[in-house]
Amino acid sequence: MNFIFRGNEILVSSQGGQALIPAKPALDIPPAQWHALFSGEDCQDFACHVAAQTPAPDGFAFRPLRGVLSQLDELASIANRAFQVSEWARSHRYCGVCGSAMERVKHELCFRCTSCGFSAYPRISPAMMVLIRDKNRILLASHSTYATARYTALAGFVEAGENLEEAIHREVMEEVGLRVDNIQYFGSQSWPFPHSLMVAYTAEYAGGELCIQADEINDARWFGPEDALPDLPHTDSIAGRLIRANLPGQAACRRPVNLPDA
Repeated sequence: MNFIFRGNEILVSSQGGQALIPAKPALDIPPAQWHALFSGEDCQDFACHVAAQTPAPDGFAFRPLRGVLSQLDELASIANRAFQVSEWARSHRYCGVCGSAMERVKHELCFRCTSCGFSAYPRISPAMMVLIRDKNRILLASHSTYATARYTALAGFVEAGENLEEAIHREVMEEVGLRVDNIQYFGSQSWPFPHSLMVAYTAEYAGGELCIQADEINDARWFGPEDALPDLPHTDSIAGRLIRANLPGQAACRRPVNLPDA
């Protein structure tokens, strides 16, 4: 398969209302711009990034990858990998140590500097996600970064020198001013925006009053069994599955709720 990206968009068929990845390149792309998704000479899956001004050919369209992933079913994981590999290749054409040209190593996913020998591998950025529970209620928040953000669990990137549990304690205190304990692993998901690994947990409320970090959180509130739930993340994301596995009342999610614009 051949995956073609333009920024955070992916080239798909525009016919039939279904997102289909082109089996052959639909654009005149030089061979050097294609990057194998797996090591080895027999790899037949490739990806590339094209310039921002590149138009889609007839019968195709560039669509946001985030929206397309949920339509790809079993192809979603390889599209995820394709985006991360092509973004890695796009951003590692030159050595970050000496500035010389980098070249792809054939036997593994690695770029090596032609001058100083520095090796660069695809970057993975771990991020924690935590759903806080307090008896029969859960804490959901709307993040300030996104204009139309759904209410979801708290999340944040792991900083240098931290483990995941330390990141949870820090992010929860910074974003909502609460203390937590009894941290339990829930699951993980590769998230290609641009190269994250989301690691999800539940935690129990251990004290403190809600104090929202305005530059990160637009709103945060507790939801119990009798409360109507806001619009939740879809189940193709780890956030959607985490929240639905811990709902205080299943019936509540079908009732509308008036919340401030996020």
